[in-house]
Amino acid sequence: MCGIAGIVSSTAVNQALYEALTILQHRGQDAAGIVTCEGSRMHMRKDSGLVRDVFHTRHMRSLTGNMGIGHVRYPTAGCSSSAEAQPFYVNSPYGITLAHNGNLTNAIALKQELFVQDQRHINTDSDSEVLLNVFAHELQKIGKLKVDVDDVCQTVARVHQRCRGAYGVVAMITGFGIIGFRDPYGIRPLVFGEKVTEQGTDYMIASESVALDVLGFKLIRDVKPGEAIVIEKNGRLHTKLCAERAITSPCIFEYVYFARPDSIIDDISVYKARMRMGDKLADKILRERPCHDIDVVIPIPDTSRNSALQLATRLGVKYREGFIKNRYIGRTFIMPGQELREKSVRQKLNAIGMEFKGKNVLLVDDSIVRGTTSMQIIQMARDAGAAKVYFASASPPVRYPNVYGIDMPAADELIAHGLTEEEIQRELGADWLIYQDLHDLLEAVHKGNRRLHGFDTSCFNNVYVTGDIDSAYLDQLGVDRSDNAKMVRGEDVSIMELHNSV
Repeated sequence: MCGIAGIVSSTAVNQALYEALTILQHRGQDAAGIVTCEGSRMHMRKDSGLVRDVFHTRHMRSLTGNMGIGHVRYPTAGCSSSAEAQPFYVNSPYGITLAHNGNLTNAIALKQELFVQDQRHINTDSDSEVLLNVFAHELQKIGKLKVDVDDVCQTVARVHQRCRGAYGVVAMITGFGIIGFRDPYGIRPLVFGEKVTEQGTDYMIASESVALDVLGFKLIRDVKPGEAIVIEKNGRLHTKLCAERAITSPCIFEYVYFARPDSIIDDISVYKARMRMGDKLADKILRERPCHDIDVVIPIPDTSRNSALQLATRLGVKYREGFIKNRYIGRTFIMPGQELREKSVRQKLNAIGMEFKGKNVLLVDDSIVRGTTSMQIIQMARDAGAAKVYFASASPPVRYPNVYGIDMPAADELIAHGLTEEEIQRELGADWLIYQDLHDLLEAVHKGNRRLHGFDTSCFNNVYVTGDIDSAYLDQLGVDRSDNAKMVRGEDVSIMELHNSV
């Protein structure tokens, strides 16, 4: 999961792109990059770190031009290093830069094709560089000195034919304009909007609508699955469906956890979807334990707050903020090894004793992945004096890895993999564990837009919407994503215990 943005304006775009990436920082904290175009020249700055640390005044001054793209990185395919910071660039043809959110499921085969058939060299392990070179090669095959909108849309159509998996993309062709496109299933989000100024109309493409809102752009709509959005440097906007078969099946984890609550994805308010998750979870509690003895509902900061508040309201139980988060501690998921991760949870969250002492507490989180964080938090509640500690997850058990841009651990490192809910409860050390039912989660999200075909729910039910994932792929993924493999490669360990709670 990453954050991407692209802007074509009548004025300089460097500051707007910086602000857009800051707004999208929740989608990736590993690296950041911006590239702008001024006439026939590109200006790029990218490096590891947060947006505020990558871009200094001297860098911003050099990013001149009225169009550009930006990226915040969360490492999924490949390692965590500055070499894989995006956008990526190729000089042939025309000079193209590209930023990508998602994951190509056939990246290995494509990399071999690019080397043997297309005679293109890939310099990193990133599937984003693979996607860029596929796009560049297909555009070069057109064989024209100067491309037009039809050429670009034809190229996007060929990308759809060659690339499988999930991808939301912004690309820039020097001296031509910016292109945004989304995979034929619409797994990863992408929106575009406009802002009318005295000089003309500016256009923006971004991963989430909140980036448009804050920068004063009016949301036009989501980019449709398989669609290309082409914005020429002169501000002309073009849209064209470039995939033969397109089915809208967004990743449901965007609504559960990743997206900001003030975003709207595929015409569904993330905020309202999370509130409905709380309603559904409360209804299940009332079905299973109509005479429950819950004294207080406490969210695990931050993403579970919307669901927890609605759940408490539905149950008629007090809602309290029982954990205070220290936002100045390094992220738990980059800690090299389990012992340091667990120590960091204690450093990052602190319990307010009066909210726990002598009470039966229901802790609410958006999901449970490895379970190590949940175990620590349950113990913290007990240490704070809770009489009983119940734990609720606003989503179903995460039993399978995500292959579409979320670097979840290997399947055997997921606490729910191969275990019943009763066994998970014992592992976590909770007095009672309650999960959201999958059909209730789907209903909570789908209610916001009945026109959607469905959702990718593969991490819950092992059904992968692209239809190209088999046991051999998952086995290899498990080897690549295991803690041991990452430590051997010298990478950051466990990206997905990245809950906002840790």
